[in-house]
Amino acid sequence: MSKKKSHRSPQVSDGAPRRAAARDAPVGHVDQDPAPDPKPQPAPYGIIGRIPVTELSPVIEGGRWSAKATVGEPFPVRATVFREGHDAYGATAVLFKPDGTEHSRAEMIEVEKGLDRYEGWLMPDAEGDWSFTVEGYSDPYATWVHDATIKIDAGIDVDLMREEGSIVLERAAASTPERTLPAKAAEVLGRAVAALRGPGDAKAALAAATSDEVREVLAAHPLRDFVSPAATFPLVVHRKLAMCGAWYEMFPRSEGSYFDEKLGHWVSGTFVTAAKRLPAVADMGFDVIYLTPIHPIGTTNRKGRNNTLEAKDGDPGSPYGIGAKEGGHDAIHPELGTFDEFDAFVARARDLGLEVALDIALQCSPDHPWVHDHPEWFTKRADGTIAYAENPPKKYQDIYPLNFDNDPDGIYEAIRAMLQTWIDHGVTLFRVDNPHTKPLNFWQKLLAHFHDKHPGVVFLAEAFTRPAMMRTLGAIGFHQSYTYFTWRHTKEELGDYFTEVARETSAMLRPSFWPTTHDILTPYMTHGGASAFAIRAVLAATGSPTWGIYSGYEFIESTPRPGFEEQIDNEKYEFKPRPWGSPEAEGMTTLLTMLNRIRDAHPALQQLHDITIHPTTDEQTLCFSKRMRGKFTADGRDDIVIVVVNLDPHAARDSLIHFDLSALGIDVAAGDSPMLEVHDEMSGQDFVWGPVTFVRLDPRTQCAHIVKVK
Repeated sequence: MSKKKSHRSPQVSDGAPRRAAARDAPVGHVDQDPAPDPKPQPAPYGIIGRIPVTELSPVIEGGRWSAKATVGEPFPVRATVFREGHDAYGATAVLFKPDGTEHSRAEMIEVEKGLDRYEGWLMPDAEGDWSFTVEGYSDPYATWVHDATIKIDAGIDVDLMREEGSIVLERAAASTPERTLPAKAAEVLGRAVAALRGPGDAKAALAAATSDEVREVLAAHPLRDFVSPAATFPLVVHRKLAMCGAWYEMFPRSEGSYFDEKLGHWVSGTFVTAAKRLPAVADMGFDVIYLTPIHPIGTTNRKGRNNTLEAKDGDPGSPYGIGAKEGGHDAIHPELGTFDEFDAFVARARDLGLEVALDIALQCSPDHPWVHDHPEWFTKRADGTIAYAENPPKKYQDIYPLNFDNDPDGIYEAIRAMLQTWIDHGVTLFRVDNPHTKPLNFWQKLLAHFHDKHPGVVFLAEAFTRPAMMRTLGAIGFHQSYTYFTWRHTKEELGDYFTEVARETSAMLRPSFWPTTHDILTPYMTHGGASAFAIRAVLAATGSPTWGIYSGYEFIESTPRPGFEEQIDNEKYEFKPRPWGSPEAEGMTTLLTMLNRIRDAHPALQQLHDITIHPTTDEQTLCFSKRMRGKFTADGRDDIVIVVVNLDPHAARDSLIHFDLSALGIDVAAGDSPMLEVHDEMSGQDFVWGPVTFVRLDPRTQCAHIVKVK
């Protein structure tokens, strides 16, 4: 491996400098925003490298925005590398720390034969603004091996080939300022030189100079001529929870709420009563407790139960109708408690290993202070009224959207200050409601500010919208995004989508899989019953490093509001206490706990990029595997998990699985056994599976196999 060396600030291909390393500021610190990104300039003309390197990934818009990576998560670097003529060449992926010094490098292998596509895996170990490049190089050893094998076998130029090989290997054995070779490696190459220059048989000498031992040394320490680096591209590295975690959604007002028979109305739950639910959430293995909006709720046009247009006395209204005389987005609904009680809730969550996520919906009740103080922040219709929110056929008469074309600087300052308030009170994650209905330049500026001041704060985009918008929201700064997983149900849909989010969009969009939300209940869940809830939980928990459930999932809440894909008696419009601890919820609670335990035990399920879909003969049986290579695991061994799921919630299914053994790290040509010894993490059973394996899964007893390869 090359010695670490300093680099000037890496340059992306459009000439814009890489962003400075992230830094955190004291809580409550207010400072000027970072300077806006420079106006994109045409890429300068540059001479192509001696060994050309093109079409790098992960690169977003030519390096205009940073690709995403995560602490402790390997990610693939790919590039097209080629050269003139027939001499051999290779490629190296290189990772740079935020200060510009080299962190690590990985030799790349050809992954698309005949297309000159190469891949190497790197792994950052700290947060910050990193960068990477790919170096193409001429490989004199591989060139010699090719020529010498042909000529010595044919008896042509035998002595010349032996001497040329000796010279190449002597060069490879010598350490230079750019390349330090360990003493044992140099000894291996020295013995190969001695064999080539010795009196022995030429074919035996060739075998000694091309032995596995020699090849291993030169794979780890290649001799490289005409090194040709590509441009250096930006890479933002976030903490693990930005990519991998289990979320549990809660309406805090429902936890501990009850109907007071004497008073004749409902009594809201509070932060104090909601905190009593936290130990159970932590015991199930969740990492994040996500709270729907906790702010004062307006009374003007307040919605009643099931989104009726008129609320009755005692109806609490939608928490998304934010704002009343008690305050707006930076206030707490008085029925929930005080800031001191909220702080105690956050502290209790932290004690249990949970972080608190808060739902941010940038919209206002007609009673919001902003409506009175800044009417210019909203859209006025021709009749002089303020336009309420609509998502046809849905109408939200209790909500006014912000108009970001009117006083954008004032709106930005208010929202930035509001988010800082919650960060000051311990919130470390934000689920942002409908970000795709707000301008992207607003988000880019806001997210850049918090990346600079509080790089550990995570933003999840609730953006069920067009792919281009979802991807760009991620590219400009959102850490995660809701996805189309909720509506992908067939084997083909799921296989294609799992592959897409892992390989095609992972540099910009980290997926978060949710089987249901408080807004969404698909027909599959409605008609599939408990089996459907189990199947979708398995798929969400194993298909994506981040997944989440909405409180009540344990009770198989599957009855829709007529004409809508959402729950009847929706919690958005009423209190919904649940009988926690009752036998009714035990089965699903056990499954959720098991899934989070399995995820925690397997690094393969905590990474995004390595997934393989394996063919099955049954249209309702999906099989996929995830793998973490041994060089990235704590024990140095590959972690491989295979998931087989029956997608039919109504019937048992039989299928043959045709495993892609190479994706499982098995090289039969090299002598590896094609038989797989596996342990089912769900049932506790052990199996031996062959290259083609029969499975039968009954959703009424066990809807899936989640097996580790032993």
